[in-house]
Amino acid sequence: MSGRSEASYVLRRLLPGLAALACFALQPCFAGSIVVKALKRDGKPLIGAAVLLEAEAPALPPAPPVKAIMDQVDLAFVPDVLVLPVHSSVQFPNSDEVRHQVYSFSSARQFQLPLYRGKPYPPVTFAQPGIVTLGCNIHDNMIAYIVVTNAPFFGRTANDGSWSANDVPAGRYRLRIWHPLLGETPEEGRVVQIGEQRAEVDIKLSRSLKPAPLTGRPHSWDY
Repeated sequence: MSGRSEASYVLRRLLPGLAALACFALQPCFAGSIVVKALKRDGKPLIGAAVLLEAEAPALPPAPPVKAIMDQVDLAFVPDVLVLPVHSSVQFPNSDEVRHQVYSFSSARQFQLPLYRGKPYPPVTFAQPGIVTLGCNIHDNMIAYIVVTNAPFFGRTANDGSWSANDVPAGRYRLRIWHPLLGETPEEGRVVQIGEQRAEVDIKLSRSLKPAPLTGRPHSWDY
């Protein structure tokens, strides 16, 4: 066998193994889906909770940043909860006839927008994961939240407490739950394994929810 033929033969024998190694090293070889049912301590559905599916192995980058809008309408933030990837930006227009002063003292992102109407300020960027609580210095009943996450998959639970995701790369994930009536710390959650079959996970809060604030206006997380 000539040197060139021998080299070609060795390469052909190695290629399948190299391809398999690349598959596991660079990306998962298949994807699955997950259906989560979030429950309160009494077993009732947890409505409007943020669900964070964080990759543990293999590591995955956060979802791409987005540009979002949180408006102010009828003396309320609309929407009153946003779940966003890190480095996303949010515009805070004021569509009310009265002026507002939006602020956050949360450690994940602190800022203030002095009294305004319309859209006088540039978007605010959220570069650090965490829970950001928003308020208005003029109207104490106005409250909203921005959940900033490194998770590649996230969302909010529906009225039956469910949330789902498809095309999730196979691997091990940490599932965390956060709700506006829990405070600024998400539930520690649990580890789930995603494979070719659909994963169905029920997760119940270990803490009781705080009473809903009496603002005179329903929120998306009221129960």
